[in-house]
Amino acid sequence: ETVLPPPVSWVRLAIAFYGGMAALAWLWREAWQGQQLLYANPEAARGGVSWATDISLGLAAGVAFVSLSRWLTRHTGAGERLARRLAGALGKLELRHCLALALASALGEEALFRGALQPSLGLLGASLVFGAVHFAPRRDLWPWSVFAFVGGLGLGSLFDATGNLVAPIVAHATLNALNLTIQRGELRCII
Repeated sequence: ETVLPPPVSWVRLAIAFYGGMAALAWLWREAWQGQQLLYANPEAARGGVSWATDISLGLAAGVAFVSLSRWLTRHTGAGERLARRLAGALGKLELRHCLALALASALGEEALFRGALQPSLGLLGASLVFGAVHFAPRRDLWPWSVFAFVGGLGLGSLFDATGNLVAPIVAHATLNALNLTIQRGELRCII
């Protein structure tokens, strides 16, 4: 079995990786395309963010995704195997590491996949790419790609519905924060 470095060092590496994703997204959308990264299109940018609505939608979607992942983990062998494999790969994380990873992954992945790619590739294209980058060449990890694809459809739909990244970021951060925290204690959820 793989021996991981101490959590602090790989958590820092992950945060830097997600920061690189956000920087790439910003370059793609703002520097190369001349569009605002936060918004789906110029019309959405003119409309701005409805903070209370978008945050509420994001929280509701995040809790729904967590409920789905818990159900899949408890009621399917593939979900249970995936949860155990991912929890084993993550090792023991402190709560602060769970929260930092949840926020960094939500910001970096949503900036890249929804903010930069979705306006160019569309909902289905960006979701397929999102699922593909979650692919791991181990049979017990394949469901992660499927869950990521479905999650990408949901997060992308939030982006389309609100016209901005606030709801998808909040949903993604909620999903990862709750699932990482749950895994930390009982190793029971897909992330």
